[in-house]
Amino acid sequence: MANLFPELITNLPKADLPFANYQAYISQGEKHQIIFMQFDEDIDIPEHSHESQWGVVLEGKIELIIDGVKNTYTKGDSYSIGKGINHSGKIFAGYADITFFNQKDRYSTK
Repeated sequence: MANLFPELITNLPKADLPFANYQAYISQGEKHQIIFMQFDEDIDIPEHSHESQWGVVLEGKIELIIDGVKNTYTKGDSYSIGKGINHSGKIFAGYADITFFNQKDRYSTK
């Protein structure tokens, strides 16, 4: 898959995610991170929780089970996950989003 993000994003540090076949870039704040992510294959997301998170879908589809409720999000949709809320899901190949984590150390750089 061709990279969806423009050069001003791809010039950011690469984010180190626990998945394969993705492109991800990190904008680091003092108390938060913004991750620009794009996936080339389907990914299963095991159940977990962390600080609050908000994302907006740029391309493709993601299924999220948030606090036991399953929803599907596609291009133009946004989702919100509160602090400490259990969630899991599936990312489908071709998915891209921008995700804000209210946590400065959610992911590291490569």
